[in-house]
Amino acid sequence: MNIQDTINTLRKELNDHNYRYYVLDDPIISDAEYDHLLRELQALEKEHPEYIAADSPTQRVGAQPLEAFGTIEHRIPMMSLANAMSTDEILAFHDQIMRRLDDTRQIEYVVEPKLDGLAVELVYENGQFVNGSTRGDGITGEHITQNLKTIRGIPLSLRTESLPAPKLLEVRGEVFIRKNDFEKLNNQREAAGEPVFANPRNAAAGSLRQLDSSITATRPLSIFCYQAGALEGVRFTSHIEFLSTLKDWGLPVNPEIKKVNNIEEAISTHNELETRRNSLPYEIDGSVIKVNDYALQEELGVRSRSPRWAIAGKFKAQQETTLIKDIVLSVGRTGAVTPVAKLKPVHVGGVIVSNVTLHNQDEINRKDIRIDDTVLIQRAGDVIPQVVKVITEKRPLNSRPFQMTNECPECGHEVHTPEGEVVARCQNLSCPAQVKRRIEHFVSKNAMDIDGMGEKLIDQLVEKKLVHSFDDLYRLTADQLAELDRMAEKSADNVIHAIEKSKQTTFRRFVHALGIRNVGEHGAKVLEKSFNGDMSKFMAANIEGLEAIDEVGPIVADTIVNFWSDENNVTIVNNCFGMGVSLEKTINAGEQIFTDKIFVFTGALESITRNEAKEIVESFGGRAAGSVSSKTDYVVAGPVAGSKLKKAGELGITILSEKEFLDMLK
Repeated sequence: MNIQDTINTLRKELNDHNYRYYVLDDPIISDAEYDHLLRELQALEKEHPEYIAADSPTQRVGAQPLEAFGTIEHRIPMMSLANAMSTDEILAFHDQIMRRLDDTRQIEYVVEPKLDGLAVELVYENGQFVNGSTRGDGITGEHITQNLKTIRGIPLSLRTESLPAPKLLEVRGEVFIRKNDFEKLNNQREAAGEPVFANPRNAAAGSLRQLDSSITATRPLSIFCYQAGALEGVRFTSHIEFLSTLKDWGLPVNPEIKKVNNIEEAISTHNELETRRNSLPYEIDGSVIKVNDYALQEELGVRSRSPRWAIAGKFKAQQETTLIKDIVLSVGRTGAVTPVAKLKPVHVGGVIVSNVTLHNQDEINRKDIRIDDTVLIQRAGDVIPQVVKVITEKRPLNSRPFQMTNECPECGHEVHTPEGEVVARCQNLSCPAQVKRRIEHFVSKNAMDIDGMGEKLIDQLVEKKLVHSFDDLYRLTADQLAELDRMAEKSADNVIHAIEKSKQTTFRRFVHALGIRNVGEHGAKVLEKSFNGDMSKFMAANIEGLEAIDEVGPIVADTIVNFWSDENNVTIVNNCFGMGVSLEKTINAGEQIFTDKIFVFTGALESITRNEAKEIVESFGGRAAGSVSSKTDYVVAGPVAGSKLKKAGELGITILSEKEFLDMLK
């Protein structure tokens, strides 16, 4: 094979891998392997610049920084959408369509997640990407072609295996950053001393508006395409047909998009998306409901600023403003002293938020947060409440700055901030707050899973000096528990039974329960595999041996060695074993029957819990995922299984009953 053929083969291979990753969601090589192929192509093109092509994967970055963006006029205006804030307004939208069509026919709709990103338009001529722009004012947008080229999900030339490329294709899409990529990006910026982004949308918009495309290339941008602009050389009869063809051409389309038969199904799909919005890997703030039939779209027409055939159904707001009534200090199980804002209770994303962590004094100073301030809060990842910013315009004259003290609020012991850290810690291991939090962690569901051992009961056990460390739990008697407030004889017996049951556990659960700093659930699994479930070997491990384990770095290794160097910790652990705690045998390498297999569990399992099922899969070398995709190998369905079961059927994935799953283990 000559040089030119080698270069062409590498280009095709890289483009195929991009297609599998961004469109099919089914990669067959690792990121490292992809990068190796890309470097190989770059080296060959550098030696033979005469063979460089405009659509080569190497040409995504390389243009000189711009002085300013030019503009591009959209052939067809990029219109905005009217909003529906309730089910009644979605129904009113449908009623208007029926009146305008003066028809009783059933209308098919397409329901799409409304991503919270930046709208763009991509233009392809004869299959080649020629330019791209922002929405702008709907008529004219910013010329951001060089920045769009850096997004690997955007093909520089269309795939034509199943359908020829049209003479002209204008396609609209939304550029966004996935939640986990956003978190990593902000962590990197914080480590580099750079300001963090407020939210994924701001990060995506700022990244696309960089005059230097090499900066944009470092940002984890993704795109989903969702709408046609001008088309020449091709015709479609429906919106869903257009979206399906986009995938054939190699353009990413959101897999959550769904065609429905009527407005009732559209509303049901919209509501389902709202209930699942927190579990999706990207931010959405609503759904878009569109008439599927293009002939009907044309008949319905447009208003001055929005089409009559589409509407944006908005979800409930995830950000709210409220008042900081006070700032208090909280002590965690590792001694971390954390400032917590006491808020005027407010509904955010379906829950009432009355407390929000402020992390540390540096964070308070950076955001200039004061008592009596009005603040904008959100649930990060729609889960953890956080202060986005202070509304300084509403700051009262008597607002009070906050400064952490040098004493532990629980025990009065001196608070110390270790070198290189921003978190202040109480060094007193007997601090009651630390003991309580450590016990809470030890008994939690994903640790020793001691049912009935709640926060109030633990508070009493520590305050009455019945429990000083978690080995004391295994010395408790039903009589001792029955004497505590709100503990009847039956309740006391149930707790003792749960404590006894917890003695049969696994290496990973027990190590996670110990609360070793920097060792969470995943770290415990890594250690279980490395030490084959042998606790004595783990307790005797040195720094060099730990650092040799994949995924264990010097910080984790040092923390583990320090933990076992404390004779008190060793005594507590040995006491647990002396009182009957035992670790189940780790599955050996020869029994890894689920290696590289992905399971999804849905519906109500009867003989085992969902967590137990996941642990079984992982112990046999597999992985338990939360959602169904083309990469899923098995879906285990119990009674009242829902959308996951339906999607598995559509994708042709093997579906197992709970009994069939357990039979596989035999």
